[in-house]
Amino acid sequence: MRLRLICVGQKMPDWVSTGYSDYARRMPPELPLELVEIAMPHRGKNPDIPRLMQRESDALLAAAGPKDRVVALEVGGRPWTTEKLASQLESWQQDGRDVSFLVGGPDGLADACRQRADQQWSLSPLTLPHPLVRILLAEQLYRAWSITRNHPYHRA
Repeated sequence: MRLRLICVGQKMPDWVSTGYSDYARRMPPELPLELVEIAMPHRGKNPDIPRLMQRESDALLAAAGPKDRVVALEVGGRPWTTEKLASQLESWQQDGRDVSFLVGGPDGLADACRQRADQQWSLSPLTLPHPLVRILLAEQLYRAWSITRNHPYHRA
């Protein structure tokens, strides 16, 4: 089973790449975390936001496997504790399908992404910068895995 983080945006600052990579490389070989970056369409002076969101949505969905479990990261999604995420991770592993996490651009996810999603997850009611979401998600997935294996990383 693979975990795939599919995000709108490329060319992140070094601190983002370093933070994400640190947690992604900690994941075990049987549960790799892969990053797929989707180019953000150019936003000119008067952008057509719905059209841009649709283009982003099409690219996000194309990057997810047709049989993948899709989790949309949405402010309006369900909040999960770390322990709930660990439980979800175990459930996903038993299911055996790859899991794709969708992170939209600055305007969020289009309806097509939310409709395709098997689950909608809210990391926080706060508006988080998209680069930070990559690091936060990678860390929480690693922490959830550590809980399922009684690894000492998680000390709650």
